[in-house]
Amino acid sequence: MSWQLGDNALTHLARVGYGARGTVYCLVGGLAVLAALGRGGQAGDSGSALRTVLHGPFGVVLVGLIALGLAGFAVWRVVEGVTDADRRGRSPKALLVRAGHVVSAVAYAGLALTAGRLAFGIGRASAGGDGVKDWTAWLLSQPLGPWLVGLVGLGVAGTGIGYGVKAWKGDVAERLSLPPAAGDWPCRIGRFGYAARGIAFLIIGGFLLSAAWTQASSEAEGLSGAFRALRSQPYGSVLLAVVAAGHFAFGAFGLIQARYRRIDAPDIGGTDDALASATGKAAEAIRALR
Repeated sequence: MSWQLGDNALTHLARVGYGARGTVYCLVGGLAVLAALGRGGQAGDSGSALRTVLHGPFGVVLVGLIALGLAGFAVWRVVEGVTDADRRGRSPKALLVRAGHVVSAVAYAGLALTAGRLAFGIGRASAGGDGVKDWTAWLLSQPLGPWLVGLVGLGVAGTGIGYGVKAWKGDVAERLSLPPAAGDWPCRIGRFGYAARGIAFLIIGGFLLSAAWTQASSEAEGLSGAFRALRSQPYGSVLLAVVAAGHFAFGAFGLIQARYRRIDAPDIGGTDDALASATGKAAEAIRALR
């Protein structure tokens, strides 16, 4: 079976995935902006944003669809990293980026699982849990645990630096096929979004390094902790509003990627049928909840 570029299941899966990721960060950023302005909302992480959607109209269906999209994005990240779909090559930098895609696939698969559990009514009562502290505590309990947590913290901080460099260099739109009428606005939105994500990752990495140094999982924080740290600074509401708006911009850029990103999906025989079957079964399960 020969697939045409841009017209196969993996391509559609990737686009839906970018859209789902963009939607989540638009929710995260929008709610945090409202919190910074004192207009309601919550400066929380993606999990809390999904719970907010869950309690709105058609919440179960919407969260279920987001779960499917995030699962698809996780699959695409694995494919992207393993098959070198973006033709990055085998240089040390390219291999590092590809490895990062695989690691991010694990993170988005976890978020997809969280969304799926919420959609199916599993674990809603445990909304107050803190996944970052939980896995940090588990990691600290392992042999060489503090060193492992420290390595994770360095990796997270390094990712934040990478985001900042990408925002500074302005090459965020290099893989987009934008119409001439779009101008440079997509690039500006993307740079703002990547800069905000870089700040958040640096703060989160700092928390993890502190947890490794003190061997206390209570020091570890995720995105909600990063937002709280910003808010506790002088002019904290302004800082939170700017970084939160950046996360909304990162989400908006994800929606732009869903439409205009160049996606060179590899030729993997049988993937169309397998993905169609899996998507159909998941959709039937979600409809049964309505």
